[in-house]
Amino acid sequence: MPASFRKEIGKKMVITKGLDSCLFAYTLEGWKKVSGEIDKLPMTQSAARSFSRFILGSAFEVEIDAMGRVLIPDHLKDFADLKSRVVVVGLSERIEIWDDRKWKENIDKVEKQADVLAERLSEVGMF
Repeated sequence: MPASFRKEIGKKMVITKGLDSCLFAYTLEGWKKVSGEIDKLPMTQSAARSFSRFILGSAFEVEIDAMGRVLIPDHLKDFADLKSRVVVVGLSERIEIWDDRKWKENIDKVEKQADVLAERLSEVGMF
């Protein structure tokens, strides 16, 4: 973990499967909020149950050592196809961990459609 993130994260965090083939990482406090929101989803809906299993069922609490290193469980490394180089992206409520090759592909794709994304977001009250 980058030094700039470690102060806010502390010594432990939760890593889970994320969307777009990356991993999501949360502070322990952030994870309580996210898992609490997921717990509110109606268990009578198939999509809610599946999403809950996907996120909560793959979550793993990890420790950050004094050098800022994190041991990511194999099942999560396999999911995100993490090899030797990763990109750590800080977002407001979470950190995303990407294979560097997949990150480059994703950011190239997003940059090409930024205008379309902005239009869609304006339809739901953003911008």
